[in-house]
This record gives sequence, C-alpha cells and structure tokens, in this order.
Amino acid sequence: MTKGQKLLNWVDARFPLTALWESQWGKYIAPKNFNFWYFFGSLAMLVLVLQIVTGIFLTMNYKPDGTLNGAGIPVAFASVEYIMRDVPGGWIIRYMHSTGASMFFVVVYLHMFRGLIYGSYKKPRELVWIFGTLIFLCLMAEAFMGYLLPWGQMSFWGAQVIVNLFGSIPVIGPDLSLWIRGDYVVSDVTLNRFFALHVIAVPLVLLALVAAHLMALHEVGSNNPDGVEIKQQAKDPATGIYLDGIYSHPYYTVKDILGVVVFMIVFSVIVFFLPEMGGYFLEHPNFDQADPLKTPPHIAPVWYFTPFYAILRAIPSFLGTQVWGVIGMGAAVVIIAFLPWLDRSPIKSIRYRGPKFKFMLVLFIISFIGLGILGALPSTNARTVIAQLFSFVYFAFFLAMPFYTKNDVGSEPVPARVTETNTKRKVRFLVLSLITLVGAVLFAMNV
Repeated sequence: MTKGQKLLNWVDARFPLTALWESQWGKYIAPKNFNFWYFFGSLAMLVLVLQIVTGIFLTMNYKPDGTLNGAGIPVAFASVEYIMRDVPGGWIIRYMHSTGASMFFVVVYLHMFRGLIYGSYKKPRELVWIFGTLIFLCLMAEAFMGYLLPWGQMSFWGAQVIVNLFGSIPVIGPDLSLWIRGDYVVSDVTLNRFFALHVIAVPLVLLALVAAHLMALHEVGSNNPDGVEIKQQAKDPATGIYLDGIYSHPYYTVKDILGVVVFMIVFSVIVFFLPEMGGYFLEHPNFDQADPLKTPPHIAPVWYFTPFYAILRAIPSFLGTQVWGVIGMGAAVVIIAFLPWLDRSPIKSIRYRGPKFKFMLVLFIISFIGLGILGALPSTNARTVIAQLFSFVYFAFFLAMPFYTKNDVGSEPVPARVTETNTKRKVRFLVLSLITLVGAVLFAMNV
C-alpha cells in the first residue's frame, strides 16, 4: 500500500471523501447519450469558481467608497483604475471577472435552453428546475449589485433607474427602494451596501442553491436527449448499472474536459483581444466616473438584462405609475419556474414533440432575442410596438402551453431505450477529446 493510499484511508476513516466523490461523480450513473448541450452545466460551475477566485483578488485592492479623493475622483472609480494600471496582473484579473460575468449568463442561458428543449423540468425533476430558476434569480441580483461597484456613469445611473422602479410598487414601493439604496439617492451608502451583498451575502445563497440543485439532480438522475428514464430499465448483470447508463468518470470527465478546453479558448480570445466586446461586456460610458449631475443620453442595462428591460419599457405606464411594467418584468422571470406544471405533454424531448411545440419554441426564441436587441436600443414609438408584440409572444409561449402541448404528438414514437450505443459514445468522447487537445496545443503554440 502506497503512502498516498494510506493517507486516503486515514481521511476516509474520519471523513467520507471517497464516498462523496463516488456518489456525486465517480460512480454516478448518467445516460450514455449526452450530446454537446450537456457541456453547459459543468461550464457554469467552472465560471462560478472563476468568478469567485477573480473576485477575491479584486477585493484585495478595490475600495467601496463613493466619496471624492484629492484629485476629485471617486475613490471606488480610482481603485478600479489602480487595479487596471498599477497592480501587477490587475488588468487581466479585472477583464477575466468582467468577461466571466457575461460568459456566465451565456452559459446559463444555453443551459436553461437545453433543459427547455429536452424537457428537463418535467417529472421527476421539478425541484431541480425550481432550484435552477432560483439560481438564475440569484445570479441576476449578484450581477446587478456588482455592476454598480466600478462607480462609472452607466453603473451609477443604471442603478438609479432600476432601484427607482421599485418605488412604483403600491404601498411598499417607496420604503422598499429606500431600503435597497440605504439613502434617498444612490450614494456612498448604496455602494457599501451593494458591495457587502455582492461579495458575501448573495454568493453564500448562490452556493447553497447550487449545492441543492446538484443534490436534487443526483437524487432523481439526469435527463437525456431522448427523454428516456434509464432508472426504469433493468441493470446489466455484468456491470451492475442500468442498460443505458455509464459512470460519469472517466467518460463524462473526458467529455467535460473537451468542453472546458473549447470554452477556455473562446474565453481567452475575448479576454486578450475583445474584453469590451464592442461595448456590450464593458460599456463605454462606464469608463467615465459617476457624475450625479450629468445624465447619459441613453441608459440601458448590460446585455443579459435587456430582454426583461425591454418588457418593462413595452408596458405603458398607467395613472402615472410604472408598476405594471415592473410586474411584467418580474413575471417574465418568475413564470419560468412554473414550466413543469404548464407543459401538459407526456413527451420530454423535442426530438419526439409535435409541430405545435416546435413552432411556439421558434417564436419564443425570436421574441427573446428581439427583446434583447430592443432593450439595448433607445426607445422609439416603432420599437415600443415591436417590443409589445415580442412581449406578447414571450408570455404566450408559457401561458398557452397547457393548450398547445396537451395533444401535440410527434411523427416518431418515443423509443424504449436511448438511441446511441455505449461503445459509440465512448469512442466519440476519446476521439473528440484527442482532436481538441491537439488543436489547443497548436493554437497555443501559434499564439
């Protein structure tokens, strides 16, 4: 017995390290027909770790202080400039964090879309989906509070506009917006409050939700592109696992490494060559210090909030209040959690769905992307009408789902087993991984 094995045995006798590894990954049985859509769950975990690590390094030099220094520059804004210009490696840490924020939403949106097209929200995974929706809400709060911290023009005025919207809520609105700001206007108090929530409170809740999400997933098992429940199958006498299942390690470990390599290539290209991404990842007005006396000509949130911001603007004010727009914006997010009960079809995967669901899904994708584009543009009468049309389609996708999914049957029946063999999947993992790793090495050598 090696020294390493002796150490592991000593730890296992006092802490279930090996048992935890095997239950959560090493011996976790997953369907053998995962495709590329299943990269995004592990990539979301990777970006979460990346954001936590880079955030820790940023807090070592960032000061949440909105007061002016001797040069008339807000201390918070000056500390960001200090990180970018004077801290060794500070620029790449900051760009990794800002790029990571946008990439986090890219990965999460694709992860949610995968759950949508393959019915990962349906029985018995309702709780997995609810935890995922709560993670999305928590992530939006984390991003919103972090957006204020650079104390640039768009940070300041974006927070001012969004927080003021809560004031339109009847009865509790004024007190709620005052509580969120900690002051009557966005000020140094707001900055300190958002910093504490962004760095400590919200990440703790986010990590707890991620743990609950994974625990619930591993309890009921993973879905797959065919929507076949492998736990309802018999077990292979030779291996002791379900006929259409394989161990996550080493097969999906190799698969996820493939996804990580591709993701890191794209991520590195953005960080080194396109960190601002044309003003979408880092908006140009945010390179100017916050000025309460100078309003930017066009105030818009970061791109990942723009679909919901467009819904807010599309709903007209009533009796001088924007409360219905705020309700519509909130409902656009909350309604996602009710998908398990809105979808009445017994079929999970889009591969075997009928034409009605596929048609509505295409309209939903068009409306979501369209709202995202409109939310980033200045409002005009024509754009408002288009946004209202897209908002109607967005909500119709959910609210009409009980009707168009009830008897929507596809042309092909759902198979009793998954449609790809175990051997084929193993070979594909190995071949794709080798090709990707070779490509990554060649790319690094050329760069």
